[in-house]
Amino acid sequence: MATRATDWTEARESPRDEVHFRTKAVREDGDELLLLIVNMSAGGLMARCGASFSIGERITIFLPNIGRVEAETRWCLGGRVGFQFDPGLPLADYLILLAAVVRD
Repeated sequence: MATRATDWTEARESPRDEVHFRTKAVREDGDELLLLIVNMSAGGLMARCGASFSIGERITIFLPNIGRVEAETRWCLGGRVGFQFDPGLPLADYLILLAAVVRD
């Protein structure tokens, strides 16, 4: 049975903050991608990207004030992709990151 997008939203452990921030990511094979981060939390983010992803695929995302963050693809649907940070960000680091992406 397919999982609806609302099921993922309801299952989240923490609320997401709405942002609009462009950044780069790199796949394990070195392929560079451009992401538009749409929302995020200390545990992960949702981005828009023209590339396709496999569930479980690992990437490195570049975030301001944080640097490189490893993430795992959790879902992919219609140009939107959900990533879970591995490990999640400490709250203090997340708040510094959030301040940086909200300013831009």
